[in-house]
Amino acid sequence: MNMDEHMHGMGGMGPTQPSTNGSMTMHHKMMMHMTFFWGKDAQILFSSWPGGKSGMYVLALVCVFVVAVFVELLSHTRFIKPGLNHVVAGLIQTLLHVLRVGLAYLVMLALMSFNGGVFLVALLGHALGFFLCSMAFKKPHQDQGFDLPPISC
Repeated sequence: MNMDEHMHGMGGMGPTQPSTNGSMTMHHKMMMHMTFFWGKDAQILFSSWPGGKSGMYVLALVCVFVVAVFVELLSHTRFIKPGLNHVVAGLIQTLLHVLRVGLAYLVMLALMSFNGGVFLVALLGHALGFFLCSMAFKKPHQDQGFDLPPISC
């Protein structure tokens, strides 16, 4: 698909700029998808990445999956030992919170590519991370305390 076909499919929304001779010229820029689509021709987080290459697309999916799992691990794992100085514990909680929110925003930005594969691996990553933390590692009748409250809307 050449750029003219792509722009035609976007309703001709490309910006126009006057040229030096006064006529209007079309500047071709890649437009974001605004609906879900399937395929490796996605732009995820960085310009020209994964670049339409199958191997790089799979790598991008793996990265989104791992980050989504890590967000859940940060949300449901106890890192601070009881009896730790309150100021130090507060600083550690703050750093963990910033890390968790930053990674969650990266997953959200990856989802804004509107690629169906990215959406599915993000869901699977969150599901696996939640399962590992709340089911697989939890001992029966254990009162599980969390350092960080779950992210809520």
